[in-house]
Amino acid sequence: MGLGDLVQKAVYLGIGVASYAGEKASAKLGELRSQFQILADEMVERGEMTSEEARRFVDEMVNKAQQQAVEAPETPRPTEPRRIEIVTDDDEPAKADPSDVGQMRQQVMDLQEELKRLRRDQ
Repeated sequence: MGLGDLVQKAVYLGIGVASYAGEKASAKLGELRSQFQILADEMVERGEMTSEEARRFVDEMVNKAQQQAVEAPETPRPTEPRRIEIVTDDDEPAKADPSDVGQMRQQVMDLQEELKRLRRDQ
């Protein structure tokens, strides 16, 4: 797989995620609109507002929900990349307990021997 294929798949993934998010947002707004409409209809039946006021109420509430979704604060991104430590065989971890390191090395050697034995048995 070439770099072009990878970029193309990444673009398609991004488009798919955006489309899915849009569909979910539309569904949620539709649900909100229907709930507001039910509430407004009940208020009209009780005589608490006119049908024109109910229509404006529903439109205002849906618009507020849309604005809140757009204005939702994004999670803050770190200003610098996360630091990672790369430890090689030559390096010793700074805070490692020497007895733990020895045990781990022995486990690795045991696993390597087991792997060699399994390869021979095949």
